[in-house]
Parts: sequence; structure tokens; C-alpha cells
Amino acid sequence: MSKNLTSRSEDYSKWYNELVVKADLAENSGVRGCMVIKPYGYAIWEKMQAELDKKFKETGHENAYFPLFVPKSMFEAEEKNAEGFAKECAIVTHYRLKTDADRPGKLMVDPEAKLEEELIVRPTSEAIIWSTYKGWIQSYRDLPLKINQWANVVRWEMRTRLFLRTAEFLWQEGHTAHTTKQEALEETIQMMNVYADFAQNFMAIPVIKGVKTETERFAGADETYCIEALMQDGKALQAGTSHFLGQNFANAFDVKFANKEGKQEYVWGTSWGVSTRLMGALVMTHSDDKGLVLPPNLAPIQVVIVPVFKTDEELDAITLVVNELMSQFKGLNISVKFDHRTTQKPGFKFAEWELKGVPVRIAVGPRDLENGTFEVARRDELTKEVVTQENIVAYVASLLKEIQNNLFQKSLDYRDNHITEVNSFEEFKEVLENKGGFLAAHWDGTPETEEKIKELTKATIRCIPLNQAVEEGKCVLTGNHSTRRVLFAKAY
Repeated sequence: MSKNLTSRSEDYSKWYNELVVKADLAENSGVRGCMVIKPYGYAIWEKMQAELDKKFKETGHENAYFPLFVPKSMFEAEEKNAEGFAKECAIVTHYRLKTDADRPGKLMVDPEAKLEEELIVRPTSEAIIWSTYKGWIQSYRDLPLKINQWANVVRWEMRTRLFLRTAEFLWQEGHTAHTTKQEALEETIQMMNVYADFAQNFMAIPVIKGVKTETERFAGADETYCIEALMQDGKALQAGTSHFLGQNFANAFDVKFANKEGKQEYVWGTSWGVSTRLMGALVMTHSDDKGLVLPPNLAPIQVVIVPVFKTDEELDAITLVVNELMSQFKGLNISVKFDHRTTQKPGFKFAEWELKGVPVRIAVGPRDLENGTFEVARRDELTKEVVTQENIVAYVASLLKEIQNNLFQKSLDYRDNHITEVNSFEEFKEVLENKGGFLAAHWDGTPETEEKIKELTKATIRCIPLNQAVEEGKCVLTGNHSTRRVLFAKAY
């Protein structure tokens, strides 16, 4: 099956697009720029969702749901936010269709059904949520207010790619309100850390924590914290953002609270989110020319068992042993599938589960039953071991942990080997073109220089790393004074 995959070295973009479709994660739909997430892909998203939802609840957040539509006047209330998303907005102008008299069987917009006020299909929910918070917050006793929403949003992208950039996508967005600036800042940083912990320990993706420049900041935020990951082609991917909104939305929607002294103050806000773009990050960080490679923590099926048989009697004997084995795996919360289809040969099944990235594959045939052994193949290293029946359960449980750690370490080694310090613009261009990855370079702090570098190289400042030491230097483009390096990269 995987023979049909374009290799990463030949055409990385084509490899990615083919893999997402052939591994049954998603496909393009009949709606321009929108995707259908297929059951296997959605099962991975559900595992992401479940783990993140647990983390949100552990940090005191509750789930709610807000409308998909935002009145245009409400959307315009926070000016920077409205301007930032204006070019991506889809707008509802009418509420009814009618039969077209000139074209039987066709429908047309009913001109008499024009909305009094146009509705924006949410590209993000700050406007509708902060207009709601005005009614929920009166006193310091109502704060902090910590709400999360699992939803879909629409951003009218012109160039789309499955999971990475689609006109409609799934995400979660947290929106919190606080009595003090300090508390809101702590919340912003806490949620960035939650995302980083999830990416590294669950998705096996190493990330760099940082702050966005003013140019790259979320529209309407005072500060945007982010986690940045590096894909196998040397391009960066923003894996999550957490925004300190200051009092901007509180001012725009007049959200005030009475403090302990009874004085009215504007609340302080945050918002933060990750999306199905994480699915793209997962594919591009770990997978290879044979297909998906899934970290065990995220794999819908962690172990697949493939019987090798010629007769019904052989299959029956194998099934007896496998049923007992499966019940032991399930007792350890290891998700397992017994692929006993008689319509496909073992070789086909091996290739299919390899393509779908199942971490561990067990093969068992009549000779294995005689010997009391199983053949165990690990997806990450494409190696096989023969394991005795007595040891198989403990061996696989340990192997799953080893694969999870190995995938993280491999990705970390690649990332660390692709952070390059550059000190001249010639060196900047040469490394960007021939090696890729993150370029640690001095920048003079001006949006003009940032824009010029982007214009000349297509590289953007991914973040100002939080752990970056102060270091006197000269801007890589202008030669002007700089006090620290920032990370540049080409990005998705």
C-alpha cells in the first residue's frame, strides 16, 4: 500500500497531502477549502481533545458553548481584532431562499429577506464571549471566570491544505476574566505551559516557548505567548498560542466589576487556543515514507494483531490464544485490534497498519503457537523481535513507553540540530536555503526590519524565546544594536 507514497525527499508537500488521504485521516470535501475528517483521523483528534479537556478542568476551567454568528456591530467593537480578521470573514446577509421564476427547480436569494444587521461567521469568539461576560460579571466575587469552548470556526483562506489551513476547522478556545493584570498574565503563561506539556509528553513533539513580536501578535492582544515546533522539512509550525488581552476587550464591551472597596474597574482578560492544525503537526513531525508514525499516547489502536493462517482450523486455534491476550492488554488500558479479516492476506494487512502508524504489530501463525512465541514489530524503528508467550504482555507495555520516548528524543535531536546561530545576512540566507530550521539571529526590534527580512527571504520571526539570555549584538540585516537573538524560520 505505502509503495504509492511520494517520498519526503522528492516532494515533501506532496508526501504530506498523499499521506493524510491514504492513511484515512481526512479528505477534501465538496465545499471549497473545507475538509471531511474521517473516523480514523477523528479518533486521533478525540484523544487529543480528551487529554486537553482533562488538563483544562484540572486548571479550573469549565466548558460552555457560544453562538456561531456574531452581529457585525459587535464584531467591530474591538477595533484591532476586527481589522485583524476582516479579510478572512464570511458574512451572512440573507435568511431565506426562494424559487427562481426564470429557472425552474433552482433557488435564489430572496431580496426581501435581507438581514437588518449582517452576521459574521465566527473566525474567533472574543466578541460574542466578551459581550456575554458583561452580563455575567458584576463583582470581584464573580472572578476569575474561566471558560473553554470546543467549537468550529471559519476563516476564508484562499490557499488551503488538509489540517494545516482550511476554511473551517475545529478547535478549542479558552476565554478568562480576572481582577488583576498579574493574575491574567499568570493565566496566559500557565495555559502556554499546558500546551507545551501536552505537545511534548502526549504528542512527542518538542516545542520552544516564546513571545510573538508585535507584528505577529494576535489582533487585540497586548502580548501573545506561543509554542513553536519544527517539522521534518525544516519549516516551523505554530502549535498553540495564549494571549494576554489586557483590558482591551473589557473596554470595548464595557465589562467592569466592583472591587472589594466597591469601586468599578475593568476586568483583565486572556484567550488561548489550539486547533486541528495539531493533526498536521503530528503527521509532519514523526511520519516516514512508509506512512504515519503515531506516538502510542495518541494512537487510536496501539497494538494490532495479525493472524497468519491457511485454514479455518488454524485461525480458530490462533483466535483462542489471541482472545486471551487481548483481554490482558485491555486490562492494562492498551487499545488493541485483532485483524482477522479473511478478505486480505497478511502482507496487505502489514502494509496497511504500517501506513496507518499503529505503534506495535504482533504476528502469530501455527508455528508460533507450537513454539509459544509471537513476532513483534515496532513501527518507529521498523524492527522485529520474537517474544515468548509468557513475556508478551509486559514486553509490549514496556515497548509502548519506549516508542513514546524514542519518538520525542528523535524529534528533539532533529530540532536541536536545526537551531543555527547566524551573524550576517549572507549567512542567514545561506542557512535558510540549504539547511532550514530555526535561525537564531539578532534583530533590531523594529517592525520595518522584520517586514524587510520577510519580504527578502519569506522567513518570519517565530518567537522571542522565553529562555533566551541577554546578548549584545548587531541586527543581522541593518547592523543596528540588538540585545538578544530571536528565532526566524519559514513556517506553515
